Amino acid sequence: MTISLKFTNVTVTDVDESIAFYSGALGLAVQNDVGYGEFRWVTLGSNAQPGLGIVISVPHAGRSRADGDLMQELLTKGVLPLLVFSTDDVDALFEKVRATGAEVLQEPMDQDWGPRDCAFRDPSGNTVRIAQAG
Repeated sequence: MTISLKFTNVTVTDVDESIAFYSGALGLAVQNDVGYGEFRWVTLGSNAQPGLGIVISVPHAGRSRADGDLMQELLTKGVLPLLVFSTDDVDALFEKVRATGAEVLQEPMDQDWGPRDCAFRDPSGNTVRIAQAG
């Protein structure tokens, strides 16, 4: 039996603004865009890893009002789980993302535990780390 990760959810404040960041800055492509009522779930992924993606949606999409409000509060505080991407050239990707005006949390540096990585906040405040592929 095999198992693999298909996608993970990322909560954002603005789906269109997030599509621009994840596709423009990180090079992910829109794979699916599903609307239901006033909400959308957009899957973005990479040709380098077919079948693996992130699904972006706003806090209230598919949640009760109370749960959506709580998720919005956590998103605003910047305490939701972070995303970690890998690339073959972290320095070049860092410059590409920085040029979009994304908030830099950490410039590329060699970590004591091995990887060279950097960190940004996406437009919604989520932490995005990018590590050099080993």
